[in-house]
Amino acid sequence: MKNTKKILASVLAIAISMAAIFTGCSTSTATSSAAQSKAEASKAASSAAASSAAWIKADGASNIIVIITPSHSNPFFKTEADAAEAKAKELGYQTLVLVHDDDPTKQSELFDTAISKKAAAIICDNAGADATVAAVKKARDAGIPTFLIDREINETGVAISQIVANNYQGAKLGAEKFVEAMGEKGNYVELTGKESDTNAGVRSKGYHEVMDQYPDMKMVAQQTANWEQTEAYSKMESIIQANKDIKGVICGNDTMAMGAAAAVKAAGLKNVVIVGLDGSNDVRDAIKAGDIVATSMQPAYDIAQMAAVQADQYIKTGKTGADEKQLVDCVLITKDNAGKLNNFALTK
Repeated sequence: MKNTKKILASVLAIAISMAAIFTGCSTSTATSSAAQSKAEASKAASSAAASSAAWIKADGASNIIVIITPSHSNPFFKTEADAAEAKAKELGYQTLVLVHDDDPTKQSELFDTAISKKAAAIICDNAGADATVAAVKKARDAGIPTFLIDREINETGVAISQIVANNYQGAKLGAEKFVEAMGEKGNYVELTGKESDTNAGVRSKGYHEVMDQYPDMKMVAQQTANWEQTEAYSKMESIIQANKDIKGVICGNDTMAMGAAAAVKAAGLKNVVIVGLDGSNDVRDAIKAGDIVATSMQPAYDIAQMAAVQADQYIKTGKTGADEKQLVDCVLITKDNAGKLNNFALTK
């Protein structure tokens, strides 16, 4: 019996000792975990503060330029964003690049983001000539200047600069080549851009200023494909079913021209004259391959960099030294000079 009592006492002593050990380990782990979490939170806060500080100059002025464009899935808009960002950084600014997807509501929210960050300036390829006016006014009222590229808005005196390609001039260049390649006669199709975009109407008007002078050229279909390649392909499929004798397709931009070219090839049509407008690398390659005849290059890279330079000058002096509305001429691209085209710019 005594032995039994001794054994029970030993077991109890061991149990108490083990409990103390585990309790100690648990307390140590919890303390360590709490300290680690606190350190991580402190590090995150410091990082956020450093990031915010990078947007403020030594004199307390903002050092961020916000760049807002349509989706970068279109190489034209990606080139704009890249060019503006590169020039802004070269001039010593931080940048924030955002995408509105041609949605005016989303664009308005992105302007709110720029305002909340007290941006020094906004560079924007806008989501609608009418719908964008309120957003630009909102930024202006917050003391933030806006520099518009590629697309104008239907009001002056709101943005500081509106720098756009001369779409009318570029369209006429393309139409002249289109008429020449068609031999001044035959049935053709026109694919137009997004109706809310001023450029769509300007380009179509420029095309018809030239083409309507030739009575033997007949437009058998005119439809919008909203600047989109897949939509252009779909629209052309339907148009071709009703018009097997199409001799040409003139498109409001290069993306639609690529869709039209693919539909024409899929339908087995030969020697169809296709012309676009923008100056993308895809169309450059299609011109070199003989699938597309020509495009008018918008100098998107140069325009975006102009906007960054003017923003910098305005931030520093309150002036740009240029008119609000600025037109930059397009360049006709054919097989003769397609090899010099890269990212909406011509190499020397």
